[in-house]
Amino acid sequence: MNITRLAIENNRLTIVLLLVIAVAGTLTFLGMPRAYDPGFVMRAAQVVTYFPGASPARVEELVSSQIEEAVKEIPELDFVKSESRTGVSIVTVNIKESYKNMRPIWDNLRRKVESTSTDLPDGVVGPYVNDEFGDVFGIVMTITAEGFNYAELKKISDDVKTELLRFPDVAKVEIWGEQEERIFVEYNNARLSELGLSPSQLSQALETRNIIISGGSFNLGRERISLEPSGNFESVEDIEQTIINIPGANRLMYLKDIATVVRGYVDPPESLLHSSGEFALAVAVAMRDGGNNIELGEQVSAMMNELLQQYPYGIEFDLVSFSPAEVDQKVSDFVSNLLQAIAVVSIVMLFTLGLRTGLVVSTLIPLSMLLAFLVMSYLDIGLDQISLAALIIALGMLVDNGIVMAENIMVLMEKGKNATEAAIDSAMELRIPLLTASLTTIAAFLPIYLAESNVGEFTSSLFKVVAITLLASWVISLTVIPMLCVYFLKVTQQEESYGSVFYRTYRSILTSMLRNRAATLLVTVLVFLVAMKGFGYVPKIFFPPSDRNYFQVELKLPEGTAIEETRRVVNDMESFVESDLQVTDSRKDGVTKWVSYIGNAGPRIILSYNPKPNNSSYAMMIVTASDARLVPNLIERIGRYALDNHPDLEATIKPMANGPSVAHPVEVRLSGSDADVLFRHVDALKARMREIGGLTNITDDWGQRIKKLVIHIDQPRALRSGVTSQDIAVSLQAGISGLELTEYREGEDIIPVMVRAEGSNRNNISGVRSLSVYVQSTGKSVPLSQVADIEVVWDTAKIFRRNGLKTVAVGAQLEGDITAAEKFAELTPWLKEQQKEWGTSTRYELGGESESSGKANQSIVDKLPIAGFVILILMVGQFNSIRKAIIILSTIPLGLIGVSAGLLALNSAMGFMTFLGIVSLAGIVINNAIVLLERINLELAEGVEHGQAIINAAQQRTRPILLTTATTVLGLLPLYLGGGEMWEPLAIAIMAGLLFSTILTLCVVPVLYATFYRVRF
Repeated sequence: MNITRLAIENNRLTIVLLLVIAVAGTLTFLGMPRAYDPGFVMRAAQVVTYFPGASPARVEELVSSQIEEAVKEIPELDFVKSESRTGVSIVTVNIKESYKNMRPIWDNLRRKVESTSTDLPDGVVGPYVNDEFGDVFGIVMTITAEGFNYAELKKISDDVKTELLRFPDVAKVEIWGEQEERIFVEYNNARLSELGLSPSQLSQALETRNIIISGGSFNLGRERISLEPSGNFESVEDIEQTIINIPGANRLMYLKDIATVVRGYVDPPESLLHSSGEFALAVAVAMRDGGNNIELGEQVSAMMNELLQQYPYGIEFDLVSFSPAEVDQKVSDFVSNLLQAIAVVSIVMLFTLGLRTGLVVSTLIPLSMLLAFLVMSYLDIGLDQISLAALIIALGMLVDNGIVMAENIMVLMEKGKNATEAAIDSAMELRIPLLTASLTTIAAFLPIYLAESNVGEFTSSLFKVVAITLLASWVISLTVIPMLCVYFLKVTQQEESYGSVFYRTYRSILTSMLRNRAATLLVTVLVFLVAMKGFGYVPKIFFPPSDRNYFQVELKLPEGTAIEETRRVVNDMESFVESDLQVTDSRKDGVTKWVSYIGNAGPRIILSYNPKPNNSSYAMMIVTASDARLVPNLIERIGRYALDNHPDLEATIKPMANGPSVAHPVEVRLSGSDADVLFRHVDALKARMREIGGLTNITDDWGQRIKKLVIHIDQPRALRSGVTSQDIAVSLQAGISGLELTEYREGEDIIPVMVRAEGSNRNNISGVRSLSVYVQSTGKSVPLSQVADIEVVWDTAKIFRRNGLKTVAVGAQLEGDITAAEKFAELTPWLKEQQKEWGTSTRYELGGESESSGKANQSIVDKLPIAGFVILILMVGQFNSIRKAIIILSTIPLGLIGVSAGLLALNSAMGFMTFLGIVSLAGIVINNAIVLLERINLELAEGVEHGQAIINAAQQRTRPILLTTATTVLGLLPLYLGGGEMWEPLAIAIMAGLLFSTILTLCVVPVLYATFYRVRF
C-alpha cells in the first residue's frame, strides 16, 4: 500500500483528517495534566518501632538488628539502613531501582516485619511499616487564628480538611502542627504516699470504672433484648468523680480529692508550626495520580476565598506552598519557549527554502506536535518541563524529514517529472532512509528510557516524546508534505548550480582534504584528544539548584535539645527575617512569607525534598522570596546571622533541589563493627576535610553525645524495702513522663488518660531524687534515693547502621563556586591510602553527589551498548555494509569536540543533563552522516565515478545538512536562554556539538569514506 498515493488521490479525506488532528490535538493539549516534574517511583519504605525508655544501644541490639535481618530476606532489596535513637528505631528499606511495581514488594515487607514480633522484647510498640512517606503534598495551606484558642483552630482545620477531601483530584489531606489531646491526672507525691496509693492502683480503679462491655442479651417473648451497662466516661467531670477505695482506711474518696484532673495536650509537644512567625496549623494536600494540578489549584483557591467569608475576623489562610502556581508558570514558560522555537525554525525555513517551500515544510511542525499530543495523552504522558523540553529538542530534528522530502520533490520536478509523479517517487525513494534516520535518532535516546535509576525514570519522557514526535513527523512527511507540494510547489526545469563562491570554496577544501587523508585524520584525532583534555577543565555538577523562588533553612541543634529551646532559636531566626528581610512598604524586595516546622521537616512539598523524622532538636523553615534571583543573597544573609548569633546551631541553607535530593554534596560513609575504632577514623577524616578547604558544616550524622540519668538500682536495699525493679520503672514513668491509665472517648476521638506527678517535680534532678517509688500492689512508697543511686552519664545520641554494620556519614557543604567533584578528587587518594592502614576494621564509601551522579550516569552507560547495537543493525540494514556503519558511528566522537569547546566558552558545567545532551547529540550527528552516505549511493547508482560521486554527494547534501543544523541550533536557543540552569548545559551540548560536528561531518566523513573504500584523488 502506497500511503503517499492514497493521501494525494484522496485529498479531501486527507484534509479532513488534518482538521481532525488539528482540533483534537488542540483540545488534548488544553486538557492534558500538567506538572512541574514527571516524578518517579519511590522505592523506599520505613519501619518504625517504639521501645519507650530504651537507650540507642539497646534499641539497636534488640529492635533494629532483628528487623534488619528479616528485611535482608527480601530478594529485591538494594540496601537497608537503620537509625536507633532513645526509644525509637527507624529502619529504611531501599529497593533496587530496576523494580517498578512496588505493591507486592511492600506486602512481602509487611510479612517479613510481622514475623519479627516474637523476637522483639516486651514493651515494644509496633513495628509499623510506612510505604507512603513518598507522597508529595504540593499544596500547603496554613491557618492562623489571632484571638482564638488552639481547640477552635483545630476545629477549623478539621472542617477545611473535610472540604478538601470532597475534591475528586485530592488523594490525601494531612494536618501538620496539630497537638494530640490528653487527660492528665496529676498527683502530689506526698499526698499519694500519705494515702498509701500507687499509680497502678489508680489505673485499676479507672479501668474498672471506664468500660464499654456488652452485658449480653436474652429472649423476651419473640424479641431479643440486649443489655448495655453504663460506666464509660462521658465527660472530664466523670473522670473526676471516679471513686477510689483507700487501702487500709475503709473509706472512699473522689479522684478529684486525690489528684488534679486537667485536659491538655501532649507535653512536651512533639512538633510545632509557625506561619510567618505566628502559631499555626497547616493543611497539606496531595493530588491523586493523573490529576490536573491547575484545576485543583483553582478549586482550592476558590474554596479558600469562600472560607475567608465564612469565618470571623482573625482567621487567616495562607498558601505557603502552592505547586499549581509553580506548574502553571513553568509550563507557560516552556510553552512560550516552544512557540518561540517554532517561530524561529519557521522563519529560517522561509528564508532558506523560499516562501512556497518554506510554508509547505513549516506545516510539518504544528501537525507533528498536535499528532504527538494525541499519542502522548493516550500513553498518559503529561505536560511538564521534561516532556516540553523534549518537544523543543525534537523540533529541529523533525523538520529534517520535511526538508529532505520537499527538496527531493523539487529536484525531480526540475528534471521534468510532473508534481504527482515527483511526490510519489520521492516518497518511495525516501521512506526507508527517512525512517532509518528517525529510528537511529530515537535509538540514541533509548538508554535514557532503559536506565534503571530514579534519574533515568525522571527523564524517561525525553525518549518517549522524541520518539513520538519524530515518528509523527515521518508519517506526515510521507502524506501531507507530498500532497501540499503537488498543489503549491512551482518549479521550472533547471540544473542545480554549484558555481557560487561558497560551493567553489567548499569543493576546494574538500578536494584538498581528500588528497591529504592521513593529515586530515591525524589533525582530527589531535583535535579530539585536545577536546577530551578540555573536559577536565569543565566544572562537574550533578544537578544545578532549582530556580524556584523559595529555599530551605534546615536548623539542627545539639541532639537532645528540648523542643522549647528549638522553638526559641526558631523564634529568633524568624525575628531576624521579619525585621531585616521581609517585604514591607519601604522594602519592595525580600522575603514574602515563610513556614517553620519545629520538631520535624514538614510534608514532602516536592518530590526531591526529603523530610526527616520527628526530632525535638530539629527545625525546618521554608522561606519564599519575592523573586528567585534574590535567593542566593537571602541564603547568604540568613546563614551569616545564624553563624554569628547561634554558635551551637548547625544551619544548612540551600535552594530546593532539582532531581534527586542530596543532603550533603560531599559525603563519605565509614562502616565497621567497633564504634570506638570507627570514630577515630571519623576524626581523621574530618581533619582531612578541613585541611583541603572549600568545605563548611563538616559534621557526622551520629551527632554529639547526650546526657542521660542512669538509675543504678541497689538490689539488696530495694529488696529490704519490698520494692522490685518493675516498681521503680513504673514509678519513674508515672512520675516523669506519665503513665497511661485508660482512654476517654469523645465522639469519634479517643483521648488517653495519663497519670503523672505535678510539674514542679518533673523538671529538675532533685525532684527525681525525691520521687516516690511505689510498691504497685500495696501503695507503700519509699524515696527513690533510698533504693537507687543516680548518675549523670554521656551516651550516644543516635546509632546508624547500613547493611548490618555501624556506619557514620561524614558530610559537608560547599563554599562559593567550588564543586563536589573537585573535593572528591582531593579526598579520594587520601582515602585509598588510609584504607590500607585501616584494613578490614573500617570500609569507606563515597556518598553525596559522587554516589548519586555515579549511579545515574552508570545506569545510562550500562544501556549504551543496546543503543549502539540497535543503531548498528539499522545502519547495516540500510546500507548492507559494515564499513558504512562504522563510518557513521565514528562521527559520534566528532560532536564531543564541540561539546567541550561550548561548555568551556560559555562557562557551563558537566552534569547529568549535559550527559543527556551528549546522548541526544549522537542521534543528530548520525543523521547527517546517513544523509550524506545515502546520496553517495545514489550517485554511484547513476554511474558517476567514485571520487566524483563523493564530491557531488557532499555538495548536494550541504544545504539540507546545514539547514537541519540551523533549525536545531536556533530552535534550542529559547531553551538555552529561558529554560533555566537545569536545561542550559543540555542545550549548549547539543548546539555547540552540532555546530562543530556539522562542519567536520561535511569534511571528515567524505575522507573516512574515501579511506575505507580506497578511492584515489
